[in-house]
Amino acid sequence: MSLNKAVRWMSPMLLVLSAVPFGAAQAADALPAGIRGEILAGIKDAEDKLIQLAEATPEDKYSYRPAKDARTTGEVFMHVASGNYFLANFAGIKPPEGINLEKYEGSLTKKADIQKALKDSFAHMEQGLVKLTDADLDKPAEFFGRKSTVRGVYLLLLSHAHEHLGQSIAYARGNGIVPPWTAAQQAAAKEKSGKKPEKTTGQKK
Repeated sequence: MSLNKAVRWMSPMLLVLSAVPFGAAQAADALPAGIRGEILAGIKDAEDKLIQLAEATPEDKYSYRPAKDARTTGEVFMHVASGNYFLANFAGIKPPEGINLEKYEGSLTKKADIQKALKDSFAHMEQGLVKLTDADLDKPAEFFGRKSTVRGVYLLLLSHAHEHLGQSIAYARGNGIVPPWTAAQQAAAKEKSGKKPEKTTGQKK
């Protein structure tokens, strides 16, 4: 790949990074060293974007369902929250008192409640990872009939969060909602080009 092509390929990514708040950069500096920090960074990326989407989505769109047998927007967010507790359990991270893993996913429907549930589930799961040592990651774990390790559980948590982030982005776009980080990227690009950024409500006109 030529230098010019590489620069063009990297430009959108650099715009996104330039829009990251200073606080987020500080948080990245506080990540654990090694594989735990790398996994946690990926999880936090999905967490931040899911929480932004949950905030940007109007209450009445939480019941949006793209097809008869598909989850609603709110149910997708709750599926992620439930998965954070359920999957971490295989790594020995027990859910908080009062969380019923069998019923939790369908237990909340209001936007504010779901937003809190999403944040709390990520905080609990991430704290569990931070408390582990590198040696703990090699401990055996078994889930869904498959033998793995504690590291494998957290890699599944990472991929699960990003899988449903992609689903949530598609849901948002289907409702005319521009993901907030994309809106920030577009505003940064306009500012860099000298154009006055347009006011945005988080939705396409």
